[in-house]
Amino acid sequence: MEDRFSMMEPPIDELVKIVGNKFLLTSLISARAKEISNQYFLGEPSDSDPKVISIATREIYEGKVKPNKTM
Repeated sequence: MEDRFSMMEPPIDELVKIVGNKFLLTSLISARAKEISNQYFLGEPSDSDPKVISIATREIYEGKVKPNKTM
């Protein structure tokens, strides 16, 4: 089975618990997705590339990205 990211995994409720609230979660995902987009896609992304929002949510869920005090 291919490991593909989806918006159902990780669960949004779990992400909200980790971050604290939906607004902060949205801001954090957006900021991280923009960073990934700027670094990751130097050319045109293909359909097989994971989506930057999925990558960002996975990183938050795994504890690799955390909100800082200015967010």
